[in-house]
Amino acid sequence: MGLVVHEWAHAAVLRLGGIDYDVSFFPGHESGPLGLLASCPWAVVRPNPTDRDPAWLLRCAALAPALLSAPVFVVGFVGDGWLASPLATAAAIGWLACSLPSPQDFSVAFYAHRALEKRTAGVASLPR
Repeated sequence: MGLVVHEWAHAAVLRLGGIDYDVSFFPGHESGPLGLLASCPWAVVRPNPTDRDPAWLLRCAALAPALLSAPVFVVGFVGDGWLASPLATAAAIGWLACSLPSPQDFSVAFYAHRALEKRTAGVASLPR
């Protein structure tokens, strides 16, 4: 669930910024239920920016999943020991892991301007 919410965070910022994007669920997965669960990633958001879209908006969308860590820290500081149980701690650690931007996210964050320049010149898409 956290991986899908991670991708939704990207999509939410792109939607708010008015940038077109595509969402793919289970891209290139193996057939069958085990192949479906073992396939990674479970969801992918691919922005389709135009030459007038700002690079800073792509950077914000790329790093948006980091905001998913906020609820865990708020509950940890004001939750009166809610994270003291092992199950809650494990869930919090899993959620925090899903809030980390991926290497592809960092690539978009650092090189969004280059991708937009290439797009204006007629070359393919954002770094993956």
